[in-house]
Amino acid sequence: MKIEKNTAVTLRYTVSDTTGKLLEESKEPMCYLHGGYGNTFAKIEEALEGQQALFKTTLELAPQDSFGLRDEALLQTIPKTQFPPGVKVGGQLEGRDDSGQSIVFTVLKIKGDTVYLDGNHALAGKTLRFALQVLEVRSASEEEIAHGHVHGAHGHQH
Repeated sequence: MKIEKNTAVTLRYTVSDTTGKLLEESKEPMCYLHGGYGNTFAKIEEALEGQQALFKTTLELAPQDSFGLRDEALLQTIPKTQFPPGVKVGGQLEGRDDSGQSIVFTVLKIKGDTVYLDGNHALAGKTLRFALQVLEVRSASEEEIAHGHVHGAHGHQH
């Protein structure tokens, strides 16, 4: 079966930087609903369109095609008095942007009475190399299509 709109695609992947340094690797296969549902990056869907199980490819994605450009406006400081107890450098806090969207902030450093936070994704601003191997392609169920994501093994659990 070919990968097309409303197919469930199971794959393994690795993510590395442009020097080949491994940044992330799928421990378990991942499954996504193909066809513009926002379950993976558009450039990955584009590369997999029309392919079948056992297809392998490596893509290099610019920041704007993956985790986005770094946004210096997402660097913030807060007084240590407003900082939750127990969170340390490298820890994460959830906050909201001006429009009410949830943002995860990583604690960069704590200096004196000030806590420095970064709301950018850890891979934002980086060109990334994705190595993909398609393991399985199947027709998505009507329920998966209605929900906009794959259910069951390697997909979303309700």
